[in-house]
Amino acid sequence: MEFFWIFFFSSVHQLACGQGVYAPANAQIVHSGAACNVKDDNISERIYTIREGDTLVLRCIVKGHPRPQVRWTKTAGSASDKFQETSIYNETLRIEGIQRVQGGRYYCKADNGVGVAAIKSIRVDVQYLDVPFLTVHQTTGDIRVGFYHEKTVFLRCTVNSNPPARFIWKRGTRIIEQSKDNGVDIYEPLYTQGETKVLKLKNLRPKDFADYTCQVSVRNVCNIEDKWVKFMLTNATSPPMIRLSVNDTVVVDPGQDVLITCEVTAGYPSPNVKWTRYPGPLPLSAQVKGGTLILRAVTPADGGFYNCTAVNNVGNPARKNVNLVVRTMSNLTFQITPDSNKDSETIQMGRDLKLSCHVDAIPQDKVNYTWYKNGATVFSSDNLMLLRSDPDMAPGTSSLEIMDMKFRDLATYSCVVNFPGSRVPEMRVDFNISQNNISPPVLSVPSGGQIVSVREGGNAELVCLVVDGKPRPPVLWSRTEKDLLMPSGTPVVETPDGRLRLRNVSRDMMGLYRCQTAPYNGLNIKRREAQVQLNVQYPPILDPVFQDVRSRNFQIVTLRCTVVRSNPSRLTEIRWLRKGEFIRMSTPDPKETPELKFKLEPINNGTYECRVSNSAGTSTCTFNVSAKPYNSEFYFDTPNPVRILTSNSYSYNLQWTQKDPQATDRIIGYWLNVRKDKQNVMSTQIDLKGKEPESGVLMSHTISDLRIPMSYEVRLAPITTYSIGDYISRIIVYSEPYTYPRSSDHVCGFEDERVCGFSQDRSDVFDWTRQNNLMHNPKRSANTGPETDRSGTFEGYYMYIEASRPRAQGDKARLLSPLFNVSSVKGPKGSGRMPYCVSFYYHMKGKHIGTLNVLLRVRSIAPVDSVVWTKSGHQGPVWRKASVDISPSGPFQIVFEGIRGPGFEGDIAIDDVSITIGKCKQENTVANAVLIGGSRSLPMARWLTFSLSCFLSLLCR
Repeated sequence: MEFFWIFFFSSVHQLACGQGVYAPANAQIVHSGAACNVKDDNISERIYTIREGDTLVLRCIVKGHPRPQVRWTKTAGSASDKFQETSIYNETLRIEGIQRVQGGRYYCKADNGVGVAAIKSIRVDVQYLDVPFLTVHQTTGDIRVGFYHEKTVFLRCTVNSNPPARFIWKRGTRIIEQSKDNGVDIYEPLYTQGETKVLKLKNLRPKDFADYTCQVSVRNVCNIEDKWVKFMLTNATSPPMIRLSVNDTVVVDPGQDVLITCEVTAGYPSPNVKWTRYPGPLPLSAQVKGGTLILRAVTPADGGFYNCTAVNNVGNPARKNVNLVVRTMSNLTFQITPDSNKDSETIQMGRDLKLSCHVDAIPQDKVNYTWYKNGATVFSSDNLMLLRSDPDMAPGTSSLEIMDMKFRDLATYSCVVNFPGSRVPEMRVDFNISQNNISPPVLSVPSGGQIVSVREGGNAELVCLVVDGKPRPPVLWSRTEKDLLMPSGTPVVETPDGRLRLRNVSRDMMGLYRCQTAPYNGLNIKRREAQVQLNVQYPPILDPVFQDVRSRNFQIVTLRCTVVRSNPSRLTEIRWLRKGEFIRMSTPDPKETPELKFKLEPINNGTYECRVSNSAGTSTCTFNVSAKPYNSEFYFDTPNPVRILTSNSYSYNLQWTQKDPQATDRIIGYWLNVRKDKQNVMSTQIDLKGKEPESGVLMSHTISDLRIPMSYEVRLAPITTYSIGDYISRIIVYSEPYTYPRSSDHVCGFEDERVCGFSQDRSDVFDWTRQNNLMHNPKRSANTGPETDRSGTFEGYYMYIEASRPRAQGDKARLLSPLFNVSSVKGPKGSGRMPYCVSFYYHMKGKHIGTLNVLLRVRSIAPVDSVVWTKSGHQGPVWRKASVDISPSGPFQIVFEGIRGPGFEGDIAIDDVSITIGKCKQENTVANAVLIGGSRSLPMARWLTFSLSCFLSLLCR
């Protein structure tokens, strides 16, 4: 509160003394969602407690001029293990159905470009209680017969909750107390996830075979009810055991059906069986019937580990895994490797030659390779060596090595790959080995293809051809810069014909590309390599793209359009346009920055364009040139803008500043439109009477004859001799004005949502509620609470306490008035204290009415509360008035405390509260106030304690 008032007076001082009112942002976080509790911890940080699933609403109330922009961010809290940030640009943060992972510290950042941004934080604590999980364990290994006979048993109960849960163990319906039963221990184990309590049953007794309940509670915080789990312990209790109908690994062909049965062989209570898969979920076509998993017409995508788990919360879950492998073969490649010891690149008699064959297969180790020579099966011999898995090649590669090659070895060799006994089709590759059919490749870039130029957004083809060599291998493309990927997002792209086709080319694709012969499907020798440059042409990049230029009429205006980058760099044309028509002028020099100078006149205001072209296209700088004044900026922090005129009308003090008033022609006035439901209510011209606006200095205008409690849209535009500026718009809302106690009545009828500055006490059990007749619950009891407010109108509001569930007898709700600082207010002669009169109406109807107390809370080192008025029990069906004199010794608040009675027919309401200087007088009654249509003639407000005019005069000296 103290910080708020300091800011308030600073703003008023700037206004009263004629100084600038541009002020840095100031922020405050308030809540209006389903909070369980809001409190301050020991480091003065606000903590907002909310139940999981409820709606979180946080409002960032900002001050400052110009109006600050608000941004919400979040960091992780206790319920989340990683940093999170969610940016929301709005004054209100609303999260429907909040989850525990959304707890943490929320920051409201308000920034208006003046000074340092204001940052406020609040910690959101999401409270929850899950259903507990109970498991049973034994000290020894699993024994099928008499599993729990004369053994020690542990019942372990685990729950996730916030705040920490309290555990209650029950045997049957009786609570187990360790101090009264030597046969049990209750303790908290170390190194457990979540909160855990263990019930240890030592050397089972006959009475230990019973029903057990683990009940968890968070003591009804946020109205979270207790949760529990039950378990029946018998001498037949045993952990689950299972067996599978198949081996650990199952290999099948695509299209086959797979049936796997998971049989439960032991366990009591009867275990629950569940099938899962890793990685990913079960296939959509999977069917689970009891413990049987059925997969129809499997595909390679259905492969993976399938897990059967049986759980009955006794001992550890039983698990069995099956690795399902679906056979597949693809991408058969070959390599021809001349004698590597001789650095040879051709076939030569008397030297070695290796033929290699590789296929991508699942499972790789089940692939069978068969080699043929001229159709006959090849076996290892003196000069032929078959390698099932060549250690010099990629894993799973089969090779046929021909040593000391002779003319008889020139032939056609074939490599055939298959899965023995499988329906997967075999794959085959042939090698025609002869001196004429094997030669090293030659890689070449066609003439003129070393540099490929293309306009941005077009298509390009980079060509790198294998012009000679047998067999001709594919060509691999990559970027020459190591860290750059290909446009497809991969490091390498294979092209069978050496042509790399690129679509929708962008400037970031520009650069040098490398083409290489692949080491497979051809000779396995040193790679041939070439390079191609991709040159992407784009129109000039200009600065500024758009600029708003303001100037006085009959002044020289200079427009500049800077070329930042261009490819090609040579400019072909520069042209200036006004309102779409070309301006006749001498041809600009393409080497100089395009520039246009002219005298601004009322007839040549408008849009100017500078079009700059190269061979790739045209770009434009756009200038909005105008003598029209800049927009005004509304001032949102006006103190007490609302003034009551009559019983049903009010006035509003509208304030604003003018942005850069010297930039354009002299501002002579403003147009003001007041609208309701998009219809003009009034339009007027505000005449400045020769006084020019100054930058940062507030201007004011009082809008009269506004109806209580309606809101209006206000539109404002500056006027010069030659033009009218753009309208700005805001909504003005009726609120009960904030004043300070005086000798006359100032009644708070709670007609405004801000309830005259009253606030809920954070330390009570529940809150007062603002209501009127139109908001009544149709199912409410008719035997308690008022039908209308004190004035008898359906629309009028009052404050009341709701006695229905979940309220209990003795629950308290406290409503606090604003703080009154009376340190500078002197009492009558002979008295050191100023007397005040507290007046209000109360309604206490119902057979279960509790107590209404009025307390005086005097602020000192520790706040002191004293009861100054009290009333209990049924007081009849009408509103009654009460007045009480107080003489506080220092800053004070008035506290209305409602205490719930023994039943639900105990609603208590208050209305028309006033606090005035001086003792209560008989004629000083609220009944003298005029009440029309439920609106209050003099709504009460937040009071300041000393004369504002006196304070301002001191500041302005």
